[in-house]
Amino acid sequence: MGMRAASGGQVLNLDTLVRLQRGRQTPATPHRLPLPAGMTAPMGCDAVAAPARFGPLVLPRLPRVGCVYADEAHWWWLVPADSDYALEWPAPAQYAAGAVVPDAPAVPGLIHKPDGTLPYTPPIPLYLALCRVTGTTPTWSRPVSA
Repeated sequence: MGMRAASGGQVLNLDTLVRLQRGRQTPATPHRLPLPAGMTAPMGCDAVAAPARFGPLVLPRLPRVGCVYADEAHWWWLVPADSDYALEWPAPAQYAAGAVVPDAPAVPGLIHKPDGTLPYTPPIPLYLALCRVTGTTPTWSRPVSA
């Protein structure tokens, strides 16, 4: 049984506070990909994820690689905010507004940091590389149905 404060509220001890904090970090807790020290994101920051097996296939297809994060399941590329505007990213890629990684047990680790201060991978080359490795026709190349 917990102690009561003079005000009548329950006093939380350090063990309880630690348990509460750990309970907040569940696999369903979203995490934001952090910018490395010295980098700025003047256009805001979103992220595009692809299954980890596609990561090594995408990298050599890009003219410039920005910050890339990875965990066992996904690789995440930072792109300027709103890089999903009028663009349907190919499945199984996932677009994450605000560079918030859903359903990750922890923040993915940084595996590539570009030279300079901008963290971005250009979204159109990334989109085309993901289309290529997933066998998806880019949306602007698909036939229009009447």
